[in-house]
Amino acid sequence: MLDIEYSLIIETTEEPDFFTFFSPDLEGFTGVGHSIEDCIYNARHAMRDHVKLLIENQLPVPPINEDPKITIQNSFKIAA
Repeated sequence: MLDIEYSLIIETTEEPDFFTFFSPDLEGFTGVGHSIEDCIYNARHAMRDHVKLLIENQLPVPPINEDPKITIQNSFKIAA
């Protein structure tokens, strides 16, 4: 079980110990981590906080994704 309510995309960077992440389901949600596991941990807690802020600011909250996925991808191209 992923224990997240929205899909998550984790992107690698040129730095081996720095990753970024965002949710395609949750507009404006982004973050960073020092490993894939760190990103998932950070995202799990930050998603809940992000939704609370949306509610507090009376902004629309997207429906929970019934089948959230975690995708890991490169965010940069390696020069040939």
